[in-house]
Amino acid sequence: MPDAGTATARSTGAALSETVLQIAGLVQEFPVGGGRTVHALRGVTLDVREGETLGVVGESGCGKSTLLRSTVLAPRPTRGTVTFEGVELTALDRRALARARRRLSLVFQDPYSSLDPRFLVRDLVSEPMRAAGARRADRNAKADELLDAVGLDPHHHGARRSAELSGGQLQRVAIARALAIRPGLMLCDEIVSGLDVSVQAQILNLLHDLRERFRLTTVFVSHDLGVVRHVSDRIAVMYLGTVSELGPTTEIYRRPAHPYTKALIAAAPGLRRAEDAVGRHLEGELPSPMSPPSGCPFRTRCPRAQALCAEEMPPMRRFGDDHAAACHFPLRTPSAAADSDSDRALVAREVSL
Repeated sequence: MPDAGTATARSTGAALSETVLQIAGLVQEFPVGGGRTVHALRGVTLDVREGETLGVVGESGCGKSTLLRSTVLAPRPTRGTVTFEGVELTALDRRALARARRRLSLVFQDPYSSLDPRFLVRDLVSEPMRAAGARRADRNAKADELLDAVGLDPHHHGARRSAELSGGQLQRVAIARALAIRPGLMLCDEIVSGLDVSVQAQILNLLHDLRERFRLTTVFVSHDLGVVRHVSDRIAVMYLGTVSELGPTTEIYRRPAHPYTKALIAAAPGLRRAEDAVGRHLEGELPSPMSPPSGCPFRTRCPRAQALCAEEMPPMRRFGDDHAAACHFPLRTPSAAADSDSDRALVAREVSL
């Protein structure tokens, strides 16, 4: 994997200015019959800034992949807005949305199922350019350039089909294909989870190099906190369809404010400190998204939960200029919020995790 200081160095060196993606109050519900509904996303709000990598992390079933699919409106969200490069995608008709999606690229977890096995690798990479109307000669030349950029031989690998390549090579093809349209935003869904550790490191290093070369803005979804730590400038921690904590990578790992974030770090080999390793693991199962708990969604597994947690959904509270968490009884004192008498009372009632 990349050096442990890589994310910090990138964060301080990158020009993170304009907001590329804004998600506001995003709700995604799926009726499943019998009057039941899966509440996959429950009011997600976050932004992605130009040139950064936003990591999205959480347990399986917390809504990470649904968030990516909803970002490209596949399917359209039940409520809320998605604004990309200043255009509200949720307000577009089908034709206008199709045009806007040309600036959005998705890279999936399983390249075997996402890449058509009938096509040669060169044609797989060039197909998005064909859809955009590029000439064949230009498409082939660009495809060869992109294959070379992701570490594949254009002549050797470009003339093969997907079944002839390894998982790591196929993921490189998928990345090259995603870059073919020069995306304004690349969305990566668990793209290294099915790879050997050594191959994971190669793909992560490749993403770092491509980010510098193509000035990529990326959302990187993973359940692996170690992976997210090394590739991300900021991290959004998701729990049961909500964002429980959002902030700079270094701040999240060194000084988490939410008990769920703390528990995830303590449970991750290679990330936890010795004093965090005892008695800090998550207990119980993730509640069903068909019947999420009242109030705070994490309260059924939280050692800090009190009566208030069952009554009210906690608001996002700030713990610094760029760090926020949704918790009634956080691990840290909120910065601005703690000025009020009510918040001082909440902080005074904190119990040790």
